[in-house]
Amino acid sequence: MAIKALVFDLDGTLVDSAGDIAEAVNLTLEELALPRVSEATVRSWIGEGVRKLMTTALAHAGSALELDAAMPVFMRHYTACLLRSPRLYDGVGEALSALQARGLPMAICTNKPAALVPPLLQHLGIAGFFAHIIGGDSLPQRKPHAEPLLHVAELLQQPVANCLMVGDSGTDLGAANNARMPIVLVRYGYSRDLDLDAADAVAVIDDMRELLTIVA
Repeated sequence: MAIKALVFDLDGTLVDSAGDIAEAVNLTLEELALPRVSEATVRSWIGEGVRKLMTTALAHAGSALELDAAMPVFMRHYTACLLRSPRLYDGVGEALSALQARGLPMAICTNKPAALVPPLLQHLGIAGFFAHIIGGDSLPQRKPHAEPLLHVAELLQQPVANCLMVGDSGTDLGAANNARMPIVLVRYGYSRDLDLDAADAVAVIDDMRELLTIVA
């Protein structure tokens, strides 16, 4: 493949942060006098941005509370829990180092609020790999809309077809398909109800180091 740049999703692709996100959701629910939910339940909600996450959490709890009333509470807990226990998936650091050594520019395109991305990358020691960060609130649209990927391709100064998206969910797949950008999916992330083996992807990988044989 004539890949000249890579665009990575964050949560569920590079970083396992589900436990921290789940704790932020549960602290929010507790503060709102609503019942806690399991981490597995929250994991199934991750990927479409913080407002959709809290919309789903409130609906699950049967709450009639307005979303705009809940969001400041959630964002306070989300920020506090950001660096609680995130970890890089196996092989991520090695793969990013090898890709950088090949001179391939890399960017992050996530639905996580943009302000929370740099502290997380710094904490995990991978901030230096990424030339650009597009968050869920960086543009009027977020994934699965095409615009975030189209925008990041412009920032990377590459045609969309020469960029490779790496993600874990139907949100990432939808964005890549809408932007006509090739995508590799990881099997270990927060795929929710996506049938990975039926997805229109270049490959489905079990370890990020497998990228090194795809991007030659």
